[in-house]
Amino acid sequence: MRGRFLTNLVAITLITFGVLLVLANVGVIQFDFKTIWHHFYPVLFVVFGLKWLINGLRNKGGSWIFGSLFLLVGILLLLDRFDVIAFGFEDMLKLWPLLIIYIGFSMIGWPWKKKGRTFVYTENGEKKVFHRHRKSSRFSIGDHSFNEENWTLTPIDYRDAVGDYYINIAKAFIPEEEIPIRINNWAGEIQILLPKDVPCRVDASVKAGELIVFGEALDGINRSLFFESPDYADATRKLGMHLRMKAGSIRVDRV
Repeated sequence: MRGRFLTNLVAITLITFGVLLVLANVGVIQFDFKTIWHHFYPVLFVVFGLKWLINGLRNKGGSWIFGSLFLLVGILLLLDRFDVIAFGFEDMLKLWPLLIIYIGFSMIGWPWKKKGRTFVYTENGEKKVFHRHRKSSRFSIGDHSFNEENWTLTPIDYRDAVGDYYINIAKAFIPEEEIPIRINNWAGEIQILLPKDVPCRVDASVKAGELIVFGEALDGINRSLFFESPDYADATRKLGMHLRMKAGSIRVDRV
């Protein structure tokens, strides 16, 4: 996939270079390296912005926020180069309302998508099939609570978030597999309650705040704790937790 992207980038570069040559030959622009670079690097912003935006929307490692930002900046720079509008890097601060737009999208949950998966389990000797969704979000704001009876635990992945998390896994149905729980929070509180009989691994750290894992407590700056159940490696049903907090508290207990 990466090789294909580079191939397409080279192709776009050749196409752009050819277009600039045509424009130079018909007298639209002057042909020199400085002029070519002046017109070409906004195209790179557009290309990389599109790639990150598409990958972010497809949950393939990109960032729709930075992708859309690069794409918009590239388009504005191109419009400036062809004298449609006046825009330069010194005008970047004028785009600050985009932050409000991004926050608005994060609050309504778009464009993050839930990945579905078919899961088979046995209940009272009978095989049952259900379709579950992965809880995933980036740049989210707000509180999250998982506390209802018999809720189904699925992989959890929250990144670049602000808010409080209360996750009562003791009330959840836990499939016979390793379930990853990843929360990377800027500010707030993370509280997770685990059942006593499920092996787990906890890798938790805070930049500034409080950290409590099964009664062991730390507070202050750059604190971290690691715990792994003795039978974690051989267990089929287990929880792997990766918890990060910039400012706030993390608490993991068993009930």
